[in-house]
Amino acid sequence: MAPRSTQALGKAARHAAILEALSTDPTVRISTLADQFNVSTETVRRDIEELSARGMVRRTYGGAVASHPASQPRLSEREQVMVAERARIGRAAAELVEEGAVVMLDAGSTTTQFARALAARGLRATLLTNSLDAALAAGACEALRVLVAPGELSAVERGLYGPETAAFLRRFTVDMAVIGASGLTEEGPSEAESRAAWVKRAMLERAPRRVLLVDSSKFGRPFLEQVCPPEQVTDLVTEAHPPVPLAAALGRGGLRLTVATEV
Repeated sequence: MAPRSTQALGKAARHAAILEALSTDPTVRISTLADQFNVSTETVRRDIEELSARGMVRRTYGGAVASHPASQPRLSEREQVMVAERARIGRAAAELVEEGAVVMLDAGSTTTQFARALAARGLRATLLTNSLDAALAAGACEALRVLVAPGELSAVERGLYGPETAAFLRRFTVDMAVIGASGLTEEGPSEAESRAAWVKRAMLERAPRRVLLVDSSKFGRPFLEQVCPPEQVTDLVTEAHPPVPLAAALGRGGLRLTVATEV
């Protein structure tokens, strides 16, 4: 662990330092970090709680450990962080939809923001989704036709998954697939849950335009299962510019980047 700082670090710097420490040490202690950062243990505890809500670490008694690639916070927890950023991403992505378009949308916190923004636009379109939240949000707009995929219900993710879901999706030809992801690296988007990755792949197969919605906290974070190589994504909508190596890897396939700025 680095020696104690003589000046208190800002929150972003503390978060980066915690993640850097966990890249070389499987566990970190709150008391040690507080001493290093020259802040209170309560401040570090809040830092760890925020990183845990974003799925970047796992809280332990008195500290934190690195997050497992096969785990992420529940949907209800993910909805509580990066709220403004996800809303901006959803609005920017909804602007990509043309009148009369047919869109597939998977389940997730950011994709639900897309469904709300699409409903707010009031244009005529068709939405196919495995997300109960997205279906209800889109259903608030009478101009939107909403088709819900069958499958096994996940109450935690408020979505439908399984072979019936994928078979249903493969019956349709659509203009656009809009998906989220647990993480995004130079190898492409990845998912903590395999069943979610399978649904995303089925959607990507059916659309010539394949739009990925991720906030910047997902950059550089690999999860259990790769969804697709980066060149299969045609559009990335996020709220901040990706780091240069990631942007270069995504750009090799001609990806179109939309950065959703504050209104």
